[in-house]
Amino acid sequence: MDLNFALHLSTPELILGIGAIVILVFGAFRGDKGMTSVSALSGLCLLAAAFAAATSDYGVAYSGSFVIDRVGLFVKVAIYIAALFIIVLGQGYFDRLGNRRFEFPILILLATLGMSVMVSAGDLIALYIGLELQSLAMYVLAAFRRDDAKSSEAGLKYFVLGALASGLLLYGASLVYGFAGSMNFHDIAAATVKNPNTGLIFGLVFLISGMAFKVSAAPFHMWTPDVYEGAPTPVVAFAAGAPKFAAMVLLARVLQTGFGHETFQWQQVILVLSVLSFVIGGLGGLMQKDFKRLLAYSSIANMGYALLAIAAGGTGVSALLMFFVMYMVDTLGLFSGQMALKRNGQPITQIDQLAGLAKLNMPLTIAITMLALSVLGMPPFAGFWSKFFVFGAAIHAGLWGFAAAGLVASVIAAFYYLRILKLMWFDAPPADLDASPAEAKWITYLAAAFAFPGIIVFLWLAYPLAQAAAIGFGG
Repeated sequence: MDLNFALHLSTPELILGIGAIVILVFGAFRGDKGMTSVSALSGLCLLAAAFAAATSDYGVAYSGSFVIDRVGLFVKVAIYIAALFIIVLGQGYFDRLGNRRFEFPILILLATLGMSVMVSAGDLIALYIGLELQSLAMYVLAAFRRDDAKSSEAGLKYFVLGALASGLLLYGASLVYGFAGSMNFHDIAAATVKNPNTGLIFGLVFLISGMAFKVSAAPFHMWTPDVYEGAPTPVVAFAAGAPKFAAMVLLARVLQTGFGHETFQWQQVILVLSVLSFVIGGLGGLMQKDFKRLLAYSSIANMGYALLAIAAGGTGVSALLMFFVMYMVDTLGLFSGQMALKRNGQPITQIDQLAGLAKLNMPLTIAITMLALSVLGMPPFAGFWSKFFVFGAAIHAGLWGFAAAGLVASVIAAFYYLRILKLMWFDAPPADLDASPAEAKWITYLAAAFAFPGIIVFLWLAYPLAQAAAIGFGG
């Protein structure tokens, strides 16, 4: 493989990696007073990387370790754009706290670089490098407000439990390598045909367990509510979407490329995780009083839908891509909406504090209402179409019962989102609100506009791309 071609294929990653190093040196000289410049430069890096990904060629580089295909490029563009919005949110958030630190946008760049490597991983080494680069940056981001006890607790729990998941992942990788004799996904697939054995299946189960932690799928979800509650809100808005998107696509690549001939074996494990996520995410959300913890359990339930798309195989890949883009926009909008609400200088964190919002801020109430209806899957909003694609793929694969379980989970989730709507529209407000931060307010409006009517344009443009990307994925 020609090195120049390999470097050409990895242009987005080179932009992010070199950009992060250069911006880090710049920030070290300017200090925290240069955070605005650092954020602007980081945003330019992400835009350049998104353009490079959108115009990239396809191919395989670095002896099969790096795979550039339509699925990977689709995901990269979505992740880069999401990271750009998070940098904008973080800039205003830390300014208002008087906690400006130039490292924030650089850590976002490094986490995004890890995700970019993940979605293009062609072997177990690239898988682990990308996953750990993303995870290490996210651990620091979760504890970024080091003077805040909850943020420090969130970072510590995330790190300790993440280390456990990494151990499971490494043990599974070692078993797979030991029995297959190769790290490359295609070589592993050949080994499952020539020499199928129980050891490979055991290794695969450990790999799935480690990946399930990264996406907060039940029963590996224990870190999620505490991290969501304690970490800075822009970090949670990022962690809720982009890292899980990258990890889910990576899991789909491992299963369909490396273990495509063992579909019946891993499909059973994925379906069990999916149903557990439905149950725990749906029922756990009913008992929550904190808004961010509620969204944490909603996230667990939504990972069940993503896992169902993976279990469906075939058309499930395009459903997974569409589902996650819409899910990322909805969660970004809801977290931005929460950041836009303050009373007496303090952020609104409890669900009961949303009472009477319609009487105080009608535009924001309408936007949050649209996003809540979208997440619970109400037509014609984006969330309805995301679940429509997932259920359609599951039914096409003959997984009728699991699609029905997902539909029931959506009905359960409707209870806690409808409770929020009832509080906002019909209850009396306890007191006036502070003025909403501009960037949080407008990102909420943009996300709501995407949920409807922007979803019509997105479906028209993106669905054919998702379908084309899914063709040949894992082959």
